[in-house]
Amino acid sequence: MSRAMRFLAMGAGVVIAFISAACTGNSNAVPGFGSGGSGPLEHGSRIFPGAAAAVCGDVGPGFARCHAIRRTDIGTVSGIGPDFGVSPDRHHTPRPSPSPTPHPSPTPTPSASPSPSPPPSPSPSPSAAPSPSPSSGNCPVQSISGYQPCDLQTAYGLPSSTGGSGETVGIVDAFDDPTAESDLATYRSTFGISACTTANGCFRKVNESGVQGNYPANNTGWAEEISLDLDMASAICPNCHILLVEGTTNSFADLATSENTAVSLGANVVSNSYGGSESSSIVSTYGPNYNHAGVTITASTGDSGFSATAQFPADLTSVAAIGGTSLQSTSPRSETAWSGAGSGCSGIVAQPSWQSTISNITSVCARRAYADVSAVADPNTGVAVYDTDGASGWLVFGGTSVASPIVASVYALAGNPGTTGPSYPYAHTGSLNDVTSGSNGGCGTDLCNARSGWDGPTGLGSPNGTGAF
Repeated sequence: MSRAMRFLAMGAGVVIAFISAACTGNSNAVPGFGSGGSGPLEHGSRIFPGAAAAVCGDVGPGFARCHAIRRTDIGTVSGIGPDFGVSPDRHHTPRPSPSPTPHPSPTPTPSASPSPSPPPSPSPSPSAAPSPSPSSGNCPVQSISGYQPCDLQTAYGLPSSTGGSGETVGIVDAFDDPTAESDLATYRSTFGISACTTANGCFRKVNESGVQGNYPANNTGWAEEISLDLDMASAICPNCHILLVEGTTNSFADLATSENTAVSLGANVVSNSYGGSESSSIVSTYGPNYNHAGVTITASTGDSGFSATAQFPADLTSVAAIGGTSLQSTSPRSETAWSGAGSGCSGIVAQPSWQSTISNITSVCARRAYADVSAVADPNTGVAVYDTDGASGWLVFGGTSVASPIVASVYALAGNPGTTGPSYPYAHTGSLNDVTSGSNGGCGTDLCNARSGWDGPTGLGSPNGTGAF
């Protein structure tokens, strides 16, 4: 089917299928082209709606699920990882997008998926936004779908061409991506970003023990997550070094060990695009591994919308919890809360002092609330990623897995991740884009409805330069 015919077909009905390994995941309808407002359409047909599926399946206690969501109508799948990967031909039959409603339903139904966001409406960029400095000289590439480095740098007003030197972005994931470095090389060269390789000292890949070699077993779902994370770090902070630490499995025991390894090897900021159900034993056993003086740690909040069960490690006060938006346009920037963005209130972790003075947090949550800040996560307004392990070539990804490495790299770009952290944005809200519309559920409170100031799906907002980081 031609690109034009595919685009017209997708305009009639848009869906995201959240799939587990047993095909038991939830399904969220997301506002798409034709649902009102400007619609997610930029640069001709580079940004357009379509079906997507989670690349990592559901997990049991003590294990983490990656939060990457891949568009199934873009790219070619060549294989499925054992037990964890998701084939695009296993996604559920798309259901039509619901008719737009002005407000989300205040009453949740037990079996329902999170309520869709209302039609996108432009939210003005703050007047103090700095002039962006895109670093890549070959961007955008019109033949590649999804947002590219120059798009993201423009949307968030980032000085990517000048910042980040001397900083190292750590990426912690599970299993091995054998083509991580070569795929990263293609992404960077395509968009005119300088090479980041093992040979020139910019890129380093190790196992959870810090060894270059003896890597874990390959898993294509997590490999796609790795490609996504490396590409977003490159897009936002092309001058940063990148350290990839691969956990032996997706157990929190292995991922927590990997977290310590990333810090011990010099990461200034560490991104974690995964999560699992909160429990007192998980928090007490592995929480300390996500608390390192002088290092900022980010974690994605999940892709199932508002949930009464909090996500670890996003529930920790030592971690910046990163939510998700629908980035409808980049210039002028227009964002709404993404309907799949995770949010919630911890049942275990105490409320930090930097949240205790915010009335729309304290009125709905007695403990740690999340998200803190956010970035693009909607697959319908997704990002371009290059991957060849399990999928072929240029793909489009969404999920809060996109947002976590973006925000982590903004911390690095700001140049002071050792003295900032999750509390810093709360004292610098003037350097954030407040996202005030959209919803990720029917909770009826600020935990799932975007509003002025803090809200669950988007936190305090998205980056507007580096001043909040």
